Amino acid sequence: MEYSDSTVINLIKEGDAKAFEKIFREYFKFLHAYAYTFTKDDGQAEEIVQNVFCRIWEKRELLKTDGSLKAYLYRSVHNESLNYLKHQKTRDAFRVNYNTKEDESANAASEKIMMAELDTYIQKALDELPQQCRIIFQLSRFENLKYKQIAGQLHISVKTVENQMGKALRILREKLSEFLPIVILYIITWLYK
Repeated sequence: MEYSDSTVINLIKEGDAKAFEKIFREYFKFLHAYAYTFTKDDGQAEEIVQNVFCRIWEKRELLKTDGSLKAYLYRSVHNESLNYLKHQKTRDAFRVNYNTKEDESANAASEKIMMAELDTYIQKALDELPQQCRIIFQLSRFENLKYKQIAGQLHISVKTVENQMGKALRILREKLSEFLPIVILYIITWLYK
């Protein structure tokens, strides 16, 4: 049975996982291709689309598409892709600025201390995650497995992986929010080692 966009949107707002899964399966490939036109990176394009769908599910009660679900999804991927490119540009600018203004040897000791301290905070936050959440997060972020690979390895659905990743990121954001400036510096430094 084929539903109208407004019906599908209402079903998703009510928490109908099957309706959500239907639009995910129907649009993922096309949205991935669209995101790829911005990023030129297959993995990043996949993550952008997954982030869009996770956000839709997490905030489904507030979902407003102004008519066309397809247009809403493409606009969301477009915005997410532009945000990614903006962050890339900022990171690149920071790297240039950081490399030209900082004396590497003078900052080496303080960076090591900061990194060790931050590693302690991150590990503590990871240890406080629920077990399944922590395992899924570690497989995704530290072993670079795709959601489908994680689902296969743990014998769970991709949807469960998506939900647990969303939960892990939300919890980590809350736990590490006071360390955000240090986390940003750590991530940027780590990316350019």
